[in-house]
Amino acid sequence: MAKSLKIKLVRSLIGRSKDQRLVAQALGLKKLQQEVVQPDNPQIRGMVEKISHLLKVEEVN
Repeated sequence: MAKSLKIKLVRSLIGRSKDQRLVAQALGLKKLQQEVVQPDNPQIRGMVEKISHLLKVEEVN
């Protein structure tokens, strides 16, 4: 299991449900093509799964 995840927003939040926009905000993603590094834990994995169709995720050691 990786120690952290590099998460990139690759699809727009325009027209998405409020829940999906709030999840992206909780992950620290505000702009298209923005990348953040988050710890790899069940809470972050759950948020990534919820909006996986909008993201590109890489495992980082």
